[in-house]
Amino acid sequence: MRQLVLTLTIAATAALGACTKTGDGQYQVKTPAVSVGTNTTTVSTPTVGTKTDTINTPVVGTKKDTLVVDRPVVGTKKTEVKVPTVNAPKNP
Repeated sequence: MRQLVLTLTIAATAALGACTKTGDGQYQVKTPAVSVGTNTTTVSTPTVGTKTDTINTPVVGTKKDTLVVDRPVVGTKKTEVKVPTVNAPKNP
């Protein structure tokens, strides 16, 4: 079990050491080439943002029906919610 953890730790360290950040949302990744040496590839990460949508949410209340009883009433109202958006990166 310890040997497996040690192997995974070494693999993760090697994978993280092969990446360098070059700009806002861009990384250079070095991979082994078919021949001797390495290939360098620039990878862009996706951007995550939010947008506002309007949805109808249920509203439950009461309404006077007679002098003695309040009758339940169901309706809707518009509510604004923020939902996440993911934009795919544009690789050159």
